[in-house]
Amino acid sequence: MDFQLTEEQQMIREMVRDFAEKEIMPIAADVDREGQFPADNFRRMGELGILGLPWPEKYGGAGADTVSYAVATEEISRACGSHGLSYAAHVSLGSSPIYLLGTEEQKKKYLTPLARGEAIGALGLTEPEAGSDAGATKTTAVLDGAEWVINGTKSLITNGPVAQVFIIVAKTDPSARGSHGISTFIMEADTPGFLVGKIEEKMGLKGSPTSQLFFEDCRIPRENLLGREGEGFGQILQVLDGGRISIGAMALGLGQAALEAAIKYAKERYQFSRPIADFQAIQWMIADAATRMEAARLLVYRAAHLEDEHKTFTKEAAMGKLFASEAAELACYNAVQIHAGYGYTKDYPVERFYRDNRLTQIGEGTSEIQRLVIARQILDNR
Repeated sequence: MDFQLTEEQQMIREMVRDFAEKEIMPIAADVDREGQFPADNFRRMGELGILGLPWPEKYGGAGADTVSYAVATEEISRACGSHGLSYAAHVSLGSSPIYLLGTEEQKKKYLTPLARGEAIGALGLTEPEAGSDAGATKTTAVLDGAEWVINGTKSLITNGPVAQVFIIVAKTDPSARGSHGISTFIMEADTPGFLVGKIEEKMGLKGSPTSQLFFEDCRIPRENLLGREGEGFGQILQVLDGGRISIGAMALGLGQAALEAAIKYAKERYQFSRPIADFQAIQWMIADAATRMEAARLLVYRAAHLEDEHKTFTKEAAMGKLFASEAAELACYNAVQIHAGYGYTKDYPVERFYRDNRLTQIGEGTSEIQRLVIARQILDNR
């Protein structure tokens, strides 16, 4: 199919790029150095409709499609990886479960403030012993009258310290084995017994806070169950499919930023009385990175388009995320190499791009998990 953006999608790209270049890019280095969540920019993004881009207008969203959301994630990440990760986690993980699974009352109560930027969202899935193996969830939710009582620990939760609304995955049937007996809930940050734990010191993406979450007899209303009880594992797999599109788009932004920086530096840096862009070794590095980034963009946008068409996109989302994260890795590596010694310093942004992109091969399922998903999709459908 032709992946030429529609007029509306192009307008969204231009709007988000304009905001990102004027408001995000100038503070990106400070956000990384200080490790501070850019709350003011997220409020502005809410006012512009970016935080609720793919949700219907009746819930405070902009009513855009998934391709537009991927475009926005790419542009935000091109300006700053920390902004991009928190944005992707807010929309794909903290908001989409409510849109996909929630009742009308839940959408009005929780999705609307998330879409308007009045609240930040997060997903409490990963645990110390349940990362890629979501079926090993130990956090429990026990029904006690009209309330669910939640106990357990979550780890490595993006937006954990700044979110007001959490999607929590917990075991509701302790006797069920493996991925069975898991359910999904909405929980507010001011729930008694809830505590944000250690904020992680990370290699990159330092302005997107990551933390532990602790639950000690946290009581939430019975109606805060999302979807049907016991179907949480399948629900989360559905959410992660969409999340992989956003992480793939985040990699596109970081890789594109690195490629643009490499091109600019290669034209300006002189060696042996010539710009280094004249040397074949540099040209090949730029050509390889640019080719892979263009192919990655087509894969990610294709997965987004399939979601918009309400078609199965599990394999395509995994392919897009896998290829885009590795294409961006090459673009960032080559950018540092082209900058040579300066690329290893903080005088230039390419070292930040390199550090920030590393997570795209880990979050929403490692590259190894993506290969398993792709292989199973292919082999099971033969």
